[in-house]
Amino acid sequence: MTALSILDLVRVTENTDARGALDNARDLAAHAENWGYRRIWVAEHHNMPGIASAATSVVLGHIAAGTKTIRVGAGGIMLPNHAPYVIAEQFGTLARLFPGRIDLGLGRAPGTDQLTLRALRRTPEAAENFPQDVLEVQAFLAPAGPNQRIQAVPAAGTEVPLWILGSSNFGAMLAAELGLPYAFASHFAPELLIPALEIYRSRFKPSEQLDRPYAMVGVNIIAATSDDEARRLATTQQMSFANIFRGARGLSQPPIDDIESYWSPTEKTQAMRMLARSIVGSPDTVRAGIDALVTETGADELIVVSDVYDHATRLRSFELIANAAGILPSSSRLA
Repeated sequence: MTALSILDLVRVTENTDARGALDNARDLAAHAENWGYRRIWVAEHHNMPGIASAATSVVLGHIAAGTKTIRVGAGGIMLPNHAPYVIAEQFGTLARLFPGRIDLGLGRAPGTDQLTLRALRRTPEAAENFPQDVLEVQAFLAPAGPNQRIQAVPAAGTEVPLWILGSSNFGAMLAAELGLPYAFASHFAPELLIPALEIYRSRFKPSEQLDRPYAMVGVNIIAATSDDEARRLATTQQMSFANIFRGARGLSQPPIDDIESYWSPTEKTQAMRMLARSIVGSPDTVRAGIDALVTETGADELIVVSDVYDHATRLRSFELIANAAGILPSSSRLA
């Protein structure tokens, strides 16, 4: 059985505020823990009114405190925005608070626009140091040497598991070279998924953390009792993508009956290219879609985005997904 995890965008909607989005993320994690999901991740985004996870390590502390067993992590930290030492301190602290439950996924994209990047006191050129920065974070999380003058306190010795995130071949090559697990962002950049996985697996070098390749595939899945209802729920995400192309990064919007009345033909083409691997439908449709994706990719794990507007409806989507994928514990099995 392929493991299932969750990538939560911590969406701020038209009828919630940032606090509501953060509490909804924590509530989702608590339910996901009982439904058999392996981990829940949140990602670093800046200057986006509709996403409340900018202070990623703080958000993870909030989620982890409301759960007991599910792994909690960054999917990811955009490392060029930060000093590796500070990230080691933050995630090492989380590991001390929640032992054995913290993941650190690292990406090299800015997670924002160029103007905000300057506000972060970083430059676009910082991304060129990404491979060295990953090694630096790893070193600060390792046990400190006897003569090591600079330690990341209390992170040293926590050995928080690192992941490389990517939407291109670069991340695949780096993850393979460093012997780290690899997560591909096919929930918004599906075109290079198969080539990236082939590169990762063919070039993988075993490491202390990992002895064989381990690939996670990002996928949008929206489940409802019928295909029609799921397609309607999916219009929330489709509108969000159309708004990105318009330069209007606002709040999440409730679903609509006719998405064709919202977007232009060009916006539709652009959005559907990015959403090409989405699985939207009834439990039977979702089950078939998951099986096909796993067969095609050989994914060790899927990390699911279910961008549904209403919180209770989104919970139901994740529960239906768990049931369709066969991870729902027998005590929670749906009829």
